[in-house]
Amino acid sequence: MKRYLILEDGSVFPGVGFGAETVTTGEIVFNTGMSGYQETITDQSYNGQIITFTQPLIGNVGINRDDYESIDPTAKGIVVRDVARVTGNWRSQMTFDEFLKRKHIPGISGVDTRALTKKIREVGAMKASIVDAADEHAFDQLKALVLPKNQVQQVSTQQAYPAPGTGRNVVVIDFGLKHSILRELAKRQCNVTVLPATTTASTILELAPDGVMLTNGPGDPKDVPEALDMIRGVEGKIPLFGICLGHQLFALANGANTFKMKYGHRGFNHPVREIATGRIDFTSQNHGYAVDPDSIDPDTLLITHVEINDGTVEGLRHRLYPAFTVQFHPDAAPGPHDADHLFDEFMEMMDAFSNRTQKG
Repeated sequence: MKRYLILEDGSVFPGVGFGAETVTTGEIVFNTGMSGYQETITDQSYNGQIITFTQPLIGNVGINRDDYESIDPTAKGIVVRDVARVTGNWRSQMTFDEFLKRKHIPGISGVDTRALTKKIREVGAMKASIVDAADEHAFDQLKALVLPKNQVQQVSTQQAYPAPGTGRNVVVIDFGLKHSILRELAKRQCNVTVLPATTTASTILELAPDGVMLTNGPGDPKDVPEALDMIRGVEGKIPLFGICLGHQLFALANGANTFKMKYGHRGFNHPVREIATGRIDFTSQNHGYAVDPDSIDPDTLLITHVEINDGTVEGLRHRLYPAFTVQFHPDAAPGPHDADHLFDEFMEMMDAFSNRTQKG
């Protein structure tokens, strides 16, 4: 079935539809990863977005039960150059096309994804639609669309739930978490309680956890103002570790500012330097906003990591409290595991804080 990808700047990319046959609209972005399409699509940080894969062939290993980062993805659409006609992997349970149909996500193939990616890099992320006809009506609807600002509320859990373990007690604030975060905590025997994004500091403190984790999630961090009071209420009282959106919210809560990037970082080939050691990790990233380095109070926050290509702030540490955050995904999935040692640093920070508290 012939379909069209249309952009708000008037561009039209013809192609062939696959997946769900619905019309869709969202923010068009691109991902540079060469594998891991299942983890990418099920990452809730892509809520409301149409994902363009720069890897030309997608779907060749199908979909399996192990690589979900969430059960019900909320990406709006998928754009690829070619969809694999043959699925060949022993773990595969269904084809890529069948998966998108089940999850009600439309896709379009046959698109010149190189030209599309180049346009996004030049113009920036913009509104887009996958439609049956690239006519004036479709463009009018696209231009009239207002993208939602309640993305975290759409993807965060509404009820607290446990991920039982026998070790350290960790509260995870779900802004759109990836299952791989829970997997990394489970590897370290943590006893985890996952709480909604709207959880207050007092509720967290009542649970007396050993540490608090702020997860990744979609959208503009300034659309989650209630989280800032929560962060201010727990930092200094409990060790804190933030990832991606959690990193941005931590910065806002401590007086820094954030801004929307032209086209963001989405992929797992982003080199990041740890300033103190010079260590370089290749990291998995998925974000459209970043922390403004000029807004950071050096007496409050220390910049610990920077992205080598564009100098983006990739890590922060509080100068007074046991709290640190990173913009990238140390849990990877997909991507390299260069930075998973940060979970071990979080464990060490919790133990050190507990020892000081007991002695004090």
